[in-house]
Amino acid sequence: MHNEVTDYIAKTLPWQAEVCTKLRSMVHATIPDAEEALQYGKPHFLKNGKHAAVIHVARNKVSFMVFEAGDIEPVKGVLRALGNGDRKAADITEGQDVDYDLLAGVLAKTSSKL
Repeated sequence: MHNEVTDYIAKTLPWQAEVCTKLRSMVHATIPDAEEALQYGKPHFLKNGKHAAVIHVARNKVSFMVFEAGDIEPVKGVLRALGNGDRKAADITEGQDVDYDLLAGVLAKTSSKL
């Protein structure tokens, strides 16, 4: 675990820290050899030196984005496409039920290409 990522999570609101910690654990369970790095001010998770996922905390949400997701269909209200659709993101708000299994499944598919 990367200390800068731990510090990033520690500076968030309690509910955001809980979500970030669960996402971080889910990433490491899904990609056991994932590397962590703080890049562009956000926690990034890499596999084989390539970006697999990123966590971004904003004022009222936590976003979890995966890369190499061109063949993953958006899920209304859960997973949205970014840019040309090669990235997908889940926006999580306070009190929301999060389907970590769904996100892990998406990450498993997308990271298998790295």
